[in-house]
Amino acid sequence: MGKQNSNATRRMPWVAIGVTVSVVILFGLLVMMMPKGFKATHEEIGTGKPALVFVYDPNLSVSNSQTEQMNEARAHLGDEVLFLLARVGTPEGQHLIAKHRAGSAELLLFDPSGSLIKRQFAVKGANELIRWLK
Repeated sequence: MGKQNSNATRRMPWVAIGVTVSVVILFGLLVMMMPKGFKATHEEIGTGKPALVFVYDPNLSVSNSQTEQMNEARAHLGDEVLFLLARVGTPEGQHLIAKHRAGSAELLLFDPSGSLIKRQFAVKGANELIRWLK
């Protein structure tokens, strides 16, 4: 009977290590699958890449729909375009909104030099965004 206990005792650390490694791998996969957030700062506008800025108002349901479409477009375009938010009610967001006389749920497209070239109200689908940005 003593031999069975020693085998069980030797296996316990390996089981614990296996469970820990599995949990870490699962957590890593979940983090990688989460959508990437959007920056709410605007100093990158005009730095050589086109920038799409969405005027995000948390009180409007259309804001969540538009950010989902932006995530999908970003998955196809990668780092070719900057995807940014101007959040209503924040100093940075209010500054950009006032400067460009933008409204809630409006999309603003800036060329690589930082000039505003297009604007439209949301919701614009991912495929439409991709065409708009190319």
